[in-house]
Amino acid sequence: MSRIALVDTDQLPEAMRQIHDSADGAWGIQHTARAFAHHPDLLQAYLGFFWPWHTGEAPGAKVDPRTKELCRLRIAELNGCKTCASYRYQPMLIQESEAVSAMAGDGQPLTESERVAVAYAEMLAVDHHSIGDAEVAKVREHFDEAQLLELTMMIGQYIGFGRTLATLQLETVSCPI
Repeated sequence: MSRIALVDTDQLPEAMRQIHDSADGAWGIQHTARAFAHHPDLLQAYLGFFWPWHTGEAPGAKVDPRTKELCRLRIAELNGCKTCASYRYQPMLIQESEAVSAMAGDGQPLTESERVAVAYAEMLAVDHHSIGDAEVAKVREHFDEAQLLELTMMIGQYIGFGRTLATLQLETVSCPI
């Protein structure tokens, strides 16, 4: 059960109604829109950051969207966020077998730079204090300074938003199955 009241669908502010209705039956996203109806400006500001940087549409984006999506999927698995793990933001960039591989953290059939990024995402999610110079040097073999900053920032927000959904029990409010 959600730890935050879900606003009735007929009471949703317009922006949250659009998110809710466009979710096409994805109940986790619909429930997130209903919860954030209490503070729609917060979710809109977050999505204003998330979407362009995740998809590579932000001016100056340096890390390819495929790598970010693979990292997001690994974080979803580690966070135990069913909503995030089931949703594919970039289905045209990632085959389902690759998504499953990223979530499992086994690295097959990803490129070397993708494997490094996904492993880095896992370290950030599981024990960020254990990341030392050697681990960062490994990431730098594949990503320059700007890419390292972008990758780290995006992974951090994947971790944070996933844990927000889990803590407030928004991804497991109800299951249609």
